[in-house]
Amino acid sequence: MSTEASLLQRRRPLTAAELGVIPWLKVLLPDERERAVEDLKITDAKAGDFICRTGRPVTYWFGLVDGLLKMSADNVDGQTMTFTGVPPGGWFGEGTALKREAYRYNIQALRKSMVAGLHIDTFHWLLDHSIGFNRFVMRQLNERLGQFIAAREIDRMGNPNIRVARSLAALFNPVLYPGLGTVLRITQQELAYLVGLSRQRVNEALTTLAAEGAIAVEYGGLRVLNLQALRTGMF
Repeated sequence: MSTEASLLQRRRPLTAAELGVIPWLKVLLPDERERAVEDLKITDAKAGDFICRTGRPVTYWFGLVDGLLKMSADNVDGQTMTFTGVPPGGWFGEGTALKREAYRYNIQALRKSMVAGLHIDTFHWLLDHSIGFNRFVMRQLNERLGQFIAAREIDRMGNPNIRVARSLAALFNPVLYPGLGTVLRITQQELAYLVGLSRQRVNEALTTLAAEGAIAVEYGGLRVLNLQALRTGMF
């Protein structure tokens, strides 16, 4: 049985608490919200499960309610390139959904995660009927463009400390990941997967960032103390 089939079989309607953390529902009019809520489903993904896979047709627009995902692709040499992580609160794949094309990347769960999905047909219905939803998606696309430009810059950085700092700053983007706050539950190994460095080198970078007052390492995660310092590398 494929991962996609298992995720589909485990889907269910969202609880009131789960609906409460979906940011774009707040911009919908009552009839728009009613249609969206009727269609929304959520499923539990296990560590290693693929939510989206390269070449598969788009059927849902996805968002992460709880857990941690990574976006990646394999190059012609079979090497995996990680583009970014997706923390709780993030919705992704709107560009693919808009064009109704096949995925050009993989989305994989790094740990047990709760993933919500809005069917592609309802996604397009909201685009056709909701000004608020259109504005939300446009803002997402604009912010996503900036995110991927920054990701290209990060890939070219030789300083591991700055690479980790900039990667962390991307995970605390208030537009793409609203509601995350200042604390991210993430292990050093998970961060290493996202940054493309060894766990040991990530540990050294986190120690440096903590000593400079940019972050505080806590049990099971980290707290951002100076987001601007992480973004600029000035620490």
